[in-house]
Amino acid sequence: MTSLSSDIENISETAFDKALSERYLAYALSTITSRSLPDIRDGLKPVQRRLLWAMRLLKLDPASAYKKCARVVGDVIGKYHPHGDQSVYDAMVRLAQDFALRYPLVDGQGNFGNIDGDNAAAMRYTEARLTTAAYDLMEGMEEGAVDFRPTYNSEEEEPEFFSGLFPNLLANGSSGIAVGMATSIPPHNVAELIDAICHLIDHPEAETKELLRFVKGPDFPTGGQIVDSVNTIRHAYETGRGSFRVRARYEVEDIGRGGWIIVINEIPWQIPKSRLIEEIAALINEKKLPILSDIRDESDENIRIVLEPKSRTVDPQLLMDGLFHLTSLETRISLNMNVLDSHHTPAVLPLHTVLKEWLAHQFAMLQRRCRHRLQRIDDRVELLEGYLAAYLNLDRVIEIIRNEDDPKSVMIAEFKLSDRQAEAILNMRLRALKRLEEAEITAERDSLKEERAGLQALIESDALQSKKLKSDLSALRKRYSLKSKLGARQTLIEEQTPAKAIPLDAMIEREPMTVVLSKRGWIRGLKGHVDLKSTEAMRFKEGDEADFICHAYTTDRLLIATEDGRFYTLLADRLPGGRGFGEPVRLMLDISNDTKIMALLPLNPEGKLLVVSSSGRGFITQMTNLVAETRKGKQIVRVKKDEYLMVLKVIEEDHDHIALIGENRKLLAFPLSQIPELAKGSGVQLQRYRGGHLSDATTFTLEEGLSWPMGGESGRIRTETDMKTWVVARGASGRLPPVGFPKNNRFS
Repeated sequence: MTSLSSDIENISETAFDKALSERYLAYALSTITSRSLPDIRDGLKPVQRRLLWAMRLLKLDPASAYKKCARVVGDVIGKYHPHGDQSVYDAMVRLAQDFALRYPLVDGQGNFGNIDGDNAAAMRYTEARLTTAAYDLMEGMEEGAVDFRPTYNSEEEEPEFFSGLFPNLLANGSSGIAVGMATSIPPHNVAELIDAICHLIDHPEAETKELLRFVKGPDFPTGGQIVDSVNTIRHAYETGRGSFRVRARYEVEDIGRGGWIIVINEIPWQIPKSRLIEEIAALINEKKLPILSDIRDESDENIRIVLEPKSRTVDPQLLMDGLFHLTSLETRISLNMNVLDSHHTPAVLPLHTVLKEWLAHQFAMLQRRCRHRLQRIDDRVELLEGYLAAYLNLDRVIEIIRNEDDPKSVMIAEFKLSDRQAEAILNMRLRALKRLEEAEITAERDSLKEERAGLQALIESDALQSKKLKSDLSALRKRYSLKSKLGARQTLIEEQTPAKAIPLDAMIEREPMTVVLSKRGWIRGLKGHVDLKSTEAMRFKEGDEADFICHAYTTDRLLIATEDGRFYTLLADRLPGGRGFGEPVRLMLDISNDTKIMALLPLNPEGKLLVVSSSGRGFITQMTNLVAETRKGKQIVRVKKDEYLMVLKVIEEDHDHIALIGENRKLLAFPLSQIPELAKGSGVQLQRYRGGHLSDATTFTLEEGLSWPMGGESGRIRTETDMKTWVVARGASGRLPPVGFPKNNRFS
């Protein structure tokens, strides 16, 4: 009871939003600085650094034997990283994948996953050791250049960063998502980075534009081709934000007799090969790329994806443009150089700032190593001078050790030794005393003093430090030379135009066809242009008959309009053949059963259409505005309740007037120029009615007059050339039509 009351007394009242913001801010800061963003000094996140450090302490150098990954992961989570073992192992797997990292830091033995996207084997089956690149990254760790901090339980120590010259941040890149920010840095070529760094040493004021003479762009482990312009690449590096358009690389192989295949041998970075093949296979199955016939995966250690065209007459470049446009064979890889700078503060930095801060870090590491070495030299020289004193007075030293109760203080007083020197002499074995030679001691002491003088001069001279750093970088560059297998540039940089969608008529052989839509909604495509007036050769289900028939081509898109003002699009080549009854169009498109289809016509990209509702309102629209990309169609004409789309008329090029007739048998004509051209809407009032609605509308050429059929089997056409009586302004009610106009109030 006492404990409960004391706990209640310790409770303090705090506003909820304040408490939440304080705790969330602490969480966000921890995520940003200790989990997601890489350090600009070594390019690593904490889990990666702890992994490599644990492997170093296990002596898993490149020349040693492999050890089980489970052993490494156990050390990491037990000593340094108290999180889930799977997350640690996942990080280790990525460091070992040569298709994920440009320069892997872990040398894995066993199944560490593959470029198809398959997962690695369990950690109990795989083994690992460090690579040369990892050792280059950790070079100088024993030379006092790095600060160590206690681990989470204060039982061990871990380095705050690695001190090596390997430029890992840009060489291997990094990616991560923190709270409110993210980082995405693609890999680069080490030899190019070192060239840029050496130039920066000689020209400290160099900007990004100048450094891009050396750093051409990202260099992905899976190769590929960057097809952006030089200006686009420069802008990305100058701002620290941007993206790179990356394509797969391919070759056209001749298979004889005029035939050919396309072989893809390099794919974009971070795109699983299996996913690419699935995407391309889906295009073939769904007939979205009819000029492609088949795809095969013939890969072994090297990627080999074989594409077979539909025919030998297909243009290979046209086929690849279609694949680049429709699949992940072309993708964008982002650049967001959001890193923890030298003050451990997150910032998005341009290329020259990243390299300058990394270079400043390396100068600081060089000075720290020099000072550490000076301290070691001073310690050794002190001992050597003590040994020299002992050698010169060897008999007296032995006498003191044999006879004195406190030989240490006696030797300090008699030979003017330091406590450390006297202790070192006392700890020597007699056998070692016999082997002491003045010349050897003196030579080592003089050599160390000479080295000390050189180190002191190096610390005090910026020019000598620059020379030393350039020399070390040059030695590192030889291991990653552009002429070596490891250092050779993998990714080609060559500007290309953006991939465009392939025109439909380029993918499909253009053949004439006749489209038939029955009254019950069954649609099909007959080969050739059949006589539209003769339907005897067309078969229909019992009780069904033709409703709409039109001539088209296999490359056309067909427009279907419904009375509610929606337009739908079908590809002519996808229609079922004319041997059967066809297929229900309402299964191909989302048209409800109670909605009437009122028009079917092929799309003319240059054509214009007159659309008029039953209320006499209408407008003119480009036919390209009517194309719908989905099964649901596209609402073009807005109609009110109890109204519907009634007239849909293709406007001929020479037509300049419109004629309308209502149920009240009033005819009206006026210039087409008075009708607005809209993409969609309800339009304007073309003709007014006191009762009833529109019956029909058509367009005509005023100079030639208005024509209509006389009816009957004669097929005669009557033309009224003098239309002055009926041509008035838009929106009028009109007058009675000429004598002989059809009683059904239709122009055709």
